Amino acid sequence: MGFKAGFVAIIGKPNVGKSSLVNELVGEKVSITSPKAQTTRNRIFGIKNTKDYQIVFVDTPGVQHTQTKLGEYMKVATDGATADVDAIVIVLDALRINQEDYKIIEKYKSVKCPVFIVVNKIEVTNFEKMYPILAKLNEFKFIKKFITTSAIRKINIEELENELVKCLPESEPFYPTDEYTDKSVRFMCQEIIREKALLYLQEEIPHGIAVEISSFEEGDNLVKIDANIITENLRHKQIIIGSNGSMLKRIGVSARGDIEKLVSKKVMLNLFVKVKKDWKDDINALIDLGFSKKDI
Repeated sequence: MGFKAGFVAIIGKPNVGKSSLVNELVGEKVSITSPKAQTTRNRIFGIKNTKDYQIVFVDTPGVQHTQTKLGEYMKVATDGATADVDAIVIVLDALRINQEDYKIIEKYKSVKCPVFIVVNKIEVTNFEKMYPILAKLNEFKFIKKFITTSAIRKINIEELENELVKCLPESEPFYPTDEYTDKSVRFMCQEIIREKALLYLQEEIPHGIAVEISSFEEGDNLVKIDANIITENLRHKQIIIGSNGSMLKRIGVSARGDIEKLVSKKVMLNLFVKVKKDWKDDINALIDLGFSKKDI
């Protein structure tokens, strides 16, 4: 049998563990993770390479209902991810399966490719509690297979990958076999900074932040980065900066450590905070922040 390659879309509601699952499947940190919803805003490819196959996982923004231009962009990114793929994986949170999930599943009953349901985060529940839910899910006869997983504890990740490989056609690889994402280093650095901001700010800042790289200079031994954390009002700006700059420094120190691992060089990271009122509804602002013009 020859080399196999194909695309697999990972979809589901916000905060069900899609990005964590993709990271485990790929074996690299492709997408940032956070307890907050709307962590993933772009369609991101995570590429798993072996000597026998290449799987391009498409990590998508969570399926949601939102009225902003950013929300519209995220919906287009999610919908577009399921076109022309070889398999679709619908990820559910083991503790939060409800009618909304069933509606998402029903949406894909007529697609031509195999559809899998992954019940993630099983480490926080047990079979007795899950049995009625699994019985309900079994009513969806078009589903290729149901798999329970824990991305955090690496439970059944290999089983899921093996099932997905069966869906791939024989093909040359779509990406160089030494790459694990389609995104640039600059984009990855931007996402790392946003991840740390979401981590340390927690509930103090809802979802109204973005990050833009204003300067990126890579030398032989040092990478110099200037980045702006974008927020919607002055009060949030003060929270992000913190007392005597303490919060901004905390975000910067943590982000610099991860970026140094990414680029394998020393990093000089300068962070600033800018206010852009209603940036999530400003098309020009979204384009400036790296969102695709054709999808807005």
